Amino acid sequence: MGLTGGSRDDRLFLDPRKEVVAMPELPDITVYVERLQEIAVGQPLEGIRLASPFVLRTVEPPPKDLVGRNLEEVFRIGKRIVLGFSDERYAVIHLMIAGRLHWRFPKPQAIRGKMNLLALDFPEGSLVLTEASSKRRASLHLVRGKEGLSEFDRGGIDVFRSGSEDFGKAITRQNRTLKRALTDPAIVDGIGNAYSDEILHRARLSPFALTASLDAEQIARLHAASREVLSEWIDRLREQAGPNLPEKVTAFHPEMAVHGKYGRPCPVCGAPVQRIIYAENEANYCPGCQTGGRVYADRSLSRLLKDDWPKSIEDLERLRPPAWAKK
Repeated sequence: MGLTGGSRDDRLFLDPRKEVVAMPELPDITVYVERLQEIAVGQPLEGIRLASPFVLRTVEPPPKDLVGRNLEEVFRIGKRIVLGFSDERYAVIHLMIAGRLHWRFPKPQAIRGKMNLLALDFPEGSLVLTEASSKRRASLHLVRGKEGLSEFDRGGIDVFRSGSEDFGKAITRQNRTLKRALTDPAIVDGIGNAYSDEILHRARLSPFALTASLDAEQIARLHAASREVLSEWIDRLREQAGPNLPEKVTAFHPEMAVHGKYGRPCPVCGAPVQRIIYAENEANYCPGCQTGGRVYADRSLSRLLKDDWPKSIEDLERLRPPAWAKK
C-alpha cells in the first residue's frame, strides 16, 4: 500500500511495514524444549537427513557420529535449542527469524520442498526443521563435548535466576536505551523485539530511556515486569500448543498490549499505540503509559509529515481517527 492519496492525517496511521516472520523468543523456545523433552527424549537417533547442505555449519563431528546415540536431554542456550545425546554429543539448532520445528509421525519418507531443511529421525517420528525464507539463516551445529557449547552462550543474564540487584548491574553496565539493552543477548538472555515491547509497557518505562537514568525502583519494576510477562506468555503458549510442538509461532498476538498494535488504543489508558521503525526491527510503545504523553518522531513518517508530525497525545487526538476506529 503506497502513501499516495488521502489526507496527510490518513497517512499517519498507514502501516508501511511488510508482513514479516519474527524470531522465536524465550517463551517460544521454552515450549519447544518442554515438548521435545516429552516427545523425543529417551529415543535413539536413527539418522540425520539434510535437504539443504547449507543448514549444517560444522564439519566435526560428522553427522554419522550422532547416529545411534540416545537423546538424553533438551535445553536452551539463549534462543538456541540444544539436543543432548549420549557421550556428550550435541545438536544445536538456531531457528533465527523464519525457522520452525515440526514433529512428523509417521516419519516422512522424503523431505521435499523449498522450506524443508533437515530431518532428525527417531523411532517414533522425525523432527523436521523448516524455514520460510530464502535467506537460509537457520542453522545446525554439531558439537562434541560440553566445552564446545560455551561458544553459543552470549552471557546475558537470566531474569528468572537473577535478583533485581544483579539484573540492574547487568543492564546498566553500558549506557544504552532500554529497548537495546533488553534485546542484547550479551546483556539479557532470550528476550527479543516482541517481548521487550510488552515488558517495557508493563513496567511503564520508555523504550528510549537510557539505562544509566534508571533508579532502584525502576530497575525493580523492570525486573518484575520481565518475569511477569515472560511467565504469562510461557503459560499461554503451553496451553495453545497442548501436547504438540508449537505450530503457530509468531510475534503478533491479539493478547499483546502494544507489540504489533500501532494506532490501536492502549488497553490500559486508551492512547493510540505508537512505534519507531529502525533496520529490521521496531519499538512499539504507549505515549500515555510510557513516555509522559510524548510522541517520538518516526524517521519514515515524520519526514513525510514534517511540521504536521504530532508531538503529543493531544496532537494525535486532533487528527482524524484511523479507519479501524470507525468500524
